[in-house]
Amino acid sequence: MKIAVVALLGFALVAAQRTGATAPRPYTVVLGIAQDGGIPQAGCRKSCCTSGRHERVASLGVVDPGSHRWWLIDATPDFPSQLAAMTAEAPACSLAGIFLTHAHIGHYTGLMHLGREAMGTHGMPVWAMPRMRAFLETNGPWAQLVTLGNIALRPLAADSTIALGESLRVTPFRVPHRDEYSETVGFRIDGPRGAVIFLPDIDKWERWDRRIEDVIAGTSVAYLDGTFFDAAELPGRDMREIPHPFMVESLSRFATLPAAERKHIQFIHLNHTNRAGIAGTAERKRVEAAGCGVAAAGERTAL
Repeated sequence: MKIAVVALLGFALVAAQRTGATAPRPYTVVLGIAQDGGIPQAGCRKSCCTSGRHERVASLGVVDPGSHRWWLIDATPDFPSQLAAMTAEAPACSLAGIFLTHAHIGHYTGLMHLGREAMGTHGMPVWAMPRMRAFLETNGPWAQLVTLGNIALRPLAADSTIALGESLRVTPFRVPHRDEYSETVGFRIDGPRGAVIFLPDIDKWERWDRRIEDVIAGTSVAYLDGTFFDAAELPGRDMREIPHPFMVESLSRFATLPAAERKHIQFIHLNHTNRAGIAGTAERKRVEAAGCGVAAAGERTAL
């Protein structure tokens, strides 16, 4: 049986060489677009959470069909259903590791499903920045994942690239955010013919020592923080406690970009109250009129 399989694979390789066929390109797939609490959000009785709308927490899959592997960016509370979605999306590929942006609940707590009470993985690579690694190593229940060997922590350094294969690379970059327990990073994912930015959390653009316009230049898609549409979204809440860039601020800032660049901007990490997440609303129409978009679960971007 093994000889027959090897012969079949060899025949397929020769046939591909003769026809000039190329290996399938890597790609990203959006696994969720919501802020940490998801949609519906626990305890919310407003129409945004009682209409039957469901959105998983923001996360991104990076798939390399050629090596039959895929990687996850951020392990969210929706990890089980997102893993199932990826199994259906890329059944020939297996999860090869997880990259974490930071230590807010929507971005790492899905790691619990790797423990002995659930999947019981062995040595699952988890890439994290120094403070994020220390947080996982020294705080339960996450430390148990480390001591039992369910996960194997791998170092990340800002602007230092991790090679996932011959033509697939992931590079973290630091961003300002509420860093109570860890640093916060976004990621640039580069493939043979394209690049994607994944930046679900950041404070106001002007607090960054980089220009977001320079960071997203030349990318295929830039998934950017769209947590809140405007300052009026949470009445009675001091928005200085959660200083994300409002979508209206981003739209104003990006208005000077060429239309070809604006169409690559897709907002992600939307709070349950953000009506731009609902097709046909005035808020969504304003985003689209500005030449940008809102990410959708399941959308692919070839790399």
